[in-house]
Amino acid sequence: SPSQIFHKSTHSFSMVNLRPIVLGHVLVVSNRVVPLMSDLEGDEYDDLWRTVRTVQKVLKQQYNCDSFNVAVQDGDGAGQSVPHVHVHIL
Repeated sequence: SPSQIFHKSTHSFSMVNLRPIVLGHVLVVSNRVVPLMSDLEGDEYDDLWRTVRTVQKVLKQQYNCDSFNVAVQDGDGAGQSVPHVHVHIL
């Protein structure tokens, strides 16, 4: 849902997970719909991980936390349920 998006960058966006596992569960999603990390161009890949770092800073302030789980299910065999590159920050 577009209303869940709280950050946009050149090649990615961040949104609150619609089915959170924990409070503050966020997704960083590539703008271009591709199923695998290896399908991203170099600038898209770099932007995705810069955005992860930016969002972590926001979450640290918002939730007063000092650690995260950062996860990517990269393909069907890894448990990916949505064929669109995204990073979970928990």
